[in-house]
Amino acid sequence: MIDKIGFGSIGVGAIAKTHAYALSKSSKCYFAGAYDMNKERVEAFCKENGGKAYDKLEDFLKDENIQVVVIATPSGLHHDLAIAALKAKKHVIVEKPLEITVERCNDIIEEGKRQGRLVGGVFQSRFYEAPRLIKKALDEGRFGKLTMVEASVKWFRSQEYYDSGAWRGTWAIDGGGALMNQSIHAIDLLSWFGGDVECINGYTETIAHERIEVEDNGVAILKFKNGALGVIEGSTSIYPGFIKRLEVCGTEGSAILEDESLVAWSFKNETAEDEEIRKRFANANSTMGGASDPGAINYVGHMLQFEDFADAVRSGGKPFVTGEEAAKAVKIINGIYESVKKGASVAL
Repeated sequence: MIDKIGFGSIGVGAIAKTHAYALSKSSKCYFAGAYDMNKERVEAFCKENGGKAYDKLEDFLKDENIQVVVIATPSGLHHDLAIAALKAKKHVIVEKPLEITVERCNDIIEEGKRQGRLVGGVFQSRFYEAPRLIKKALDEGRFGKLTMVEASVKWFRSQEYYDSGAWRGTWAIDGGGALMNQSIHAIDLLSWFGGDVECINGYTETIAHERIEVEDNGVAILKFKNGALGVIEGSTSIYPGFIKRLEVCGTEGSAILEDESLVAWSFKNETAEDEEIRKRFANANSTMGGASDPGAINYVGHMLQFEDFADAVRSGGKPFVTGEEAAKAVKIINGIYESVKKGASVAL
């Protein structure tokens, strides 16, 4: 039996609970501990989820059972904590976004190289079957010439959600709104499917929520370097919240993804496997992926990603979602924000 890789969390909020649960279901890795400066909070978290509680960062980083540090704090705090963990010779995987600017993302990536440690970003959607089937078909050229890639995240968050933390809805700590936080998984898939983006034109507004600095609605038009066009829609003000949707269309095939399910899969040159794929997904049930409840997240994708990262630690290879890959969605979102500020299309 392989030795399990120990993961420790910096941060003990809702997503850290999902992480700990995912690790508890794994045969390759386990939840070894957590750090939070609030002693009572971290002790309560570890009592419920397992692992050793730390209220001093230096003690947490000295724990030899923790080989991988998971950064699960508000987004704008990722940089300094990731750097500290890497300097302590820990591998680091960061809950989305990797950081809130490309420059900070690059700092984390470069520090990982300096320390000889792995850096990854949490984009668990890439680990489900349906997105991987789309990517495989793209790599095989089955879509023909790619024409359009669209991502739609029409979700709902209450005013109470934003009021629940002083950092929520701020540029300094949250790094953005509906695009940076809720839509980023769809934007990551859009980037994975469509490839590098050449230019972006974006619009954002704060329409439905009060006391926030960031957008609760955003749209963007993209031109990919391969010639395809793209559309991004992101919102936290659409009641009651709808399933995340990705559409990938080409001259010889199209696929539509809703959360982890394929609702359309059609190609000019069909194979025997295509009908099997359609049947397999015909009765699939969606988890809703947090469309109206940020806690309604399926743990399986996180478990698969943590296992992949553990395999990379063990083998000395690369994780499936490297720091460089994780930074791509941040680059696109920052490009949208830059376009809004300039009132014009921007080149990436």
